[in-house]
Formats: sequence, C-alpha cells, structure tokens
Amino acid sequence: MDFKSKSDAYASAGVDITAGYKAVELMKKHIARTAVPGANVSIGGFGGLFSLDLAGVREPVLVSGTDGVGTKLKIAFLTDRHDTVGIDCVAMCVNDIICCGAKPLFFLDYIACGKNVPEKIADIVKGVCDGCVQSGAALIGGETAEMPGFYPEDEYDLAGYCTGIVDKSKIIDNSTMREGDVIIALPSSGVHSNGFSLVRKVFDVENADLKAPVRELGGKTLGETLLTPTKIYVKPVLALLSEIPVKGISHITGGGFYENIPRSIPDGLCAEIDRSLVRVLPIFDLIMKTGNISERDMFNTFNMGVGMSITVSATGAERALAILKANGEEAYVIGKIVKNTDKIKII
Repeated sequence: MDFKSKSDAYASAGVDITAGYKAVELMKKHIARTAVPGANVSIGGFGGLFSLDLAGVREPVLVSGTDGVGTKLKIAFLTDRHDTVGIDCVAMCVNDIICCGAKPLFFLDYIACGKNVPEKIADIVKGVCDGCVQSGAALIGGETAEMPGFYPEDEYDLAGYCTGIVDKSKIIDNSTMREGDVIIALPSSGVHSNGFSLVRKVFDVENADLKAPVRELGGKTLGETLLTPTKIYVKPVLALLSEIPVKGISHITGGGFYENIPRSIPDGLCAEIDRSLVRVLPIFDLIMKTGNISERDMFNTFNMGVGMSITVSATGAERALAILKANGEEAYVIGKIVKNTDKIKII
C-alpha cells in the first residue's frame, strides 16, 4: 500500500490510521498462506471475493457460521500472547458448519481494539491464518477497528465468520439415526473456547501466577494450558464423510455434553454416554477440584476432553475409527443410541 492518508486530528482522538496500514503490511505474508482454489486473498478492497467451483455438486447449499473467542481473550491479555486466539476464532466457526457436512470455503475476521499496535494485530491474524490453513479455508477479508475509549488500550475483541458448501443430498440431519448406533468421541486439546468465565473465577486468573509450572498439569503452566488452541476437526471429518455414512455430529462447546450432543439427536432417541469411557483431561480434574464443582455441572459447562462426537451405525463403527485414526484423530467409542425421550444420559 502506498496511501498518503494521514489525519493529525484523528490521531489526537486516539486513532492512528497509519498503524492500520502497517498492520496490513505485516499480516500479508500470513494471509497468503491461506490461499485455496477460487479465493482472491489480496487485501485492501471493500469486499472478499471467492469463485465457486460447483463441479460434482448437484444441489449446492451454502452453510455459514459466526462466533468469537469469548473471555479466553483475558488469558491472552494477561500472558501477552496473541498468536493462538485466532485459531480459536476459526475453530469455533468451522467446527460448527462441519457438523452438517459442509466443507469450509472462506473466512473473514473482525478485530476491535483500544489501540492498534501493528505487531499485535499481525500476531492475532497469524493465528487466524493458522486456523484457516488447518481447516482449508481462505482468509479473504477482515476488519480492524481502533476504538479508543470503548476498549482499554491493551485489550481487544475478536470475532469471525465462515462460509462452507455441502451438496443438499449429503447434509447430515440425524434423520437416519437409529437405536443401536454408536457414538464416537474426538478428543479435545483442552478447554477450547468455552466456559472461561467460570475458569477465570475458579483460578482467580487476574491474581494467579499463570507462568508457574503446575504439577497436576504435568509441569505445564496454567497460562499455556488454558491458551491451548481449540482443535480443528474439519479435515479428519471430511475424510470420514467421503468414505462412510455419518448420522450425526455434535461440536461440544458451551453447555458441554448436556447442551450440545442432544442437538444431533432426534426425538424419541437418546445418547447414552458411558462416563467410564470418557477420557477426561487433567485440566478439567483441576478445575473441578479447585472450584469444588459437581461433575454434573462440569459436563454441562465444558467439553471434558471430548471436542466433537460423531454417530455412526454399529456396523460402521470399526471402519470409522480406523479412518479417523488414519487422519490423526485418537477417536474412541463413548456410548450408543437408545430409545428414550431424555436425549442424553451419562451413566
């Protein structure tokens, strides 16, 4: 960019538009990594462009998702690490749309900050680009808004939006789910991006030493554990969908098992989860112990080590596990579908 745009008056009000130009220059190399066929990843225009290739798609359906990172950002502020929360932002969107079988095509981000520090903004966008690469989506646009007086100088908010595509006949809608089907768990990488208001209260993070090793976490610090990015499940799930029928997928986010798994279960059926099979991560044991939280509330707030559940037929379960493992997922069975009106039971 070779803009001559500069406003001393605007700068006196706390908005440095030249900082925005520098941030764009710093993020260009990261954005270039997200290019996929059909995407125009050049930046600086007024809209993001994407050319749809509909070869082999009989009835294309566009699927969109939007989300943010939530109060997990507070951990980024406290540790002054900003290059991972962008992955969370992408993950929260693409993991949602893959639940109906949609392949992500492109992503846009929105960053609102108290003060535009170009290097910090570039770090945030680097994370967004990492998430886009992991999910196969192109970052085709975004916006950075400097809002002094609205946000503190060292804080920001981050949100995103993605669009994907699925052939209408291949939409996953739980209509084929039956009693006896098997529920498979895809492990989470940690707390992901939900429940952080409770996490922050439990650990009193504003006053805690986030850089001290924690024995219960295997010597990792609380800060790095909580900042572990949300796992993106797009590529292994797409590989699974290309080979076997899938009857239901749930992205386990805020509300935990009790809110999210029932969203993929039809009326009259119930996800029966065997608690003894769930591989709970150490961070959740630490949260439950430190906060004196009931196990019921834990399973109704956090992912507890399961970031996504997938329902397949009993006869297809072994093959599904093999496909997922071949694509880097240590998938395992956690339950089955039974007849019941409760939608979910953890036994």
